[in-house]
Amino acid sequence: MKLKAKRNEASKLGASPNQRHAEDTSANHAPSHEEIRRRAYEIYFERDGLPGNALDDWLRAERELQKVAVFKRAWNRLEQRDRSDSADGN
Repeated sequence: MKLKAKRNEASKLGASPNQRHAEDTSANHAPSHEEIRRRAYEIYFERDGLPGNALDDWLRAERELQKVAVFKRAWNRLEQRDRSDSADGN
């Protein structure tokens, strides 16, 4: 199986519309266990599915998702500030 096909397969695992919606609503919070697990699995496939790095994959996934969460929180704060400034006429 080609790597791209493996990635597509990995991204389809457990990706129901309800789960995607739950991820969107939790964008302002720390990543869930399930989000980290899914990203670690993607990382595993990105390195051709070679065994032996499960902990490294998990920690990398956790770091990446935490950075995304921090960025989204900051972005949301900026958007809220801009909306309130616009509503105030500033």
